[in-house]
Amino acid sequence: MGSDESYNFVFKVVLIGESGVGKSNLLSRFTKNEFSHDSRTTIGVEFSTRTVMLDNYTIKAQIWDTAGLERYRAITSAYYRGAVGALLVYDISKHLTYESADRWLKELFDHADPHIVVMLVGNKRDMESVRTVPTEEGKDFAEKRGLLFMETSALDSTNVEDAFTDVLLGAFSQRAEQKVASREVTRGSICAVTLSNPVGPKSEAHGERRNCCGGS
Repeated sequence: MGSDESYNFVFKVVLIGESGVGKSNLLSRFTKNEFSHDSRTTIGVEFSTRTVMLDNYTIKAQIWDTAGLERYRAITSAYYRGAVGALLVYDISKHLTYESADRWLKELFDHADPHIVVMLVGNKRDMESVRTVPTEEGKDFAEKRGLLFMETSALDSTNVEDAFTDVLLGAFSQRAEQKVASREVTRGSICAVTLSNPVGPKSEAHGERRNCCGGS
């Protein structure tokens, strides 16, 4: 693309989940189409960007990754701030990483925007032979909590593109709905301003306000 500024929106998406579930490789697979077999733990925070097209709009996706280790948890509020989407990742071959999903969800909703689009991601689908978390179990968990759900493999690229794109699409749809809602609010505000200094008796003014603003 011509310049770095040639996009319509910047969407921040965070990766959360236990250490070792493959968050960093999901990040590098989506943003650089790379995979590293060296599974060093992420220290602190890193992010990468990738520009995607959604509904004729250019979206700059800013994907953030952090260590899933307790000693780095002090960064949470800054990490989640401004995020419109989150991928909560577990390893399908390690049930303990799945069991911690509720705790990660609580932390996410404690710090993030309440309307954030969240997808539960069962990563390492290529390790089917040692799977300990059935697909249906992950799907049920997500449905009960109103989350999107997908199983991925950062190793062989399965569903990685789809997982990030679905979260970005969800965030984009919300942004469009908010614009419509803000236009409705603006119209309501104009109605209220018009009636702030009504002509005639106060009782008539109250009656007019009720009619104009839908009986409230």
